[in-house]
Amino acid sequence: TNGQVVAGGKGAGNGLNQLNGPTDVLIDKETDSLIICDAEAERVVRWSHRSGTTQGEVLIDDIDCWGLAMDERRYLYVSDY
Repeated sequence: TNGQVVAGGKGAGNGLNQLNGPTDVLIDKETDSLIICDAEAERVVRWSHRSGTTQGEVLIDDIDCWGLAMDERRYLYVSDY
């Protein structure tokens, strides 16, 4: 099976090009991106699936996130552990 790394892939850590303990992920089809709960780094990040993307964008910082949900209006819900 072949796959493509679209988020992380640089070992565990807190850099924008790393993930550290992801607990949930959802696909945002509108922006062609992944939204990831990165619990150990205490943040929610968005990784674009567009070619050439090498790092994530922090959406929410200083949160011990555990789960994600997005409704039909694209409101993002995050559970804080």
